[in-house]
Amino acid sequence: MKVARYYFLALAAATFALAGCTTVNTVENAQKEGQRTMITDQRVITDASLNRKVAIVGLNRATTPGGLLKIQVEVENHTRSLQRFLYRVEWFDASGMQVNNVISAAIPEQIEGKESKFISSIAPHPGCRDFRIKFIEAD
Repeated sequence: MKVARYYFLALAAATFALAGCTTVNTVENAQKEGQRTMITDQRVITDASLNRKVAIVGLNRATTPGGLLKIQVEVENHTRSLQRFLYRVEWFDASGMQVNNVISAAIPEQIEGKESKFISSIAPHPGCRDFRIKFIEAD
């Protein structure tokens, strides 16, 4: 009788312990239709202080149906706190000359602690063939 009571207590404890575990189920297509074309790139520039906190995970490059170059940069915050930063995308033509555009000012952005996010930009006109993106820590 005593053994049965200990068995029951052990079974109850195991049930409560397992019920307290939280799991996250993720479901996605096995055959992905939207494959990203990630490229390793030296055209992403960050300042040293920001680079220790917010890292560049990847860079994706594509062309819009209208023939414009589009980039998407995935950034990840390695800290537990909100990080604010500025970014600026500079566009270049086929000759490597910088293209002046209206949106040449630094754009403020923020990312929550331990989160990742995508930053996208589209070239101002079809003559843009290359880019450079700069990340600067905001005060």
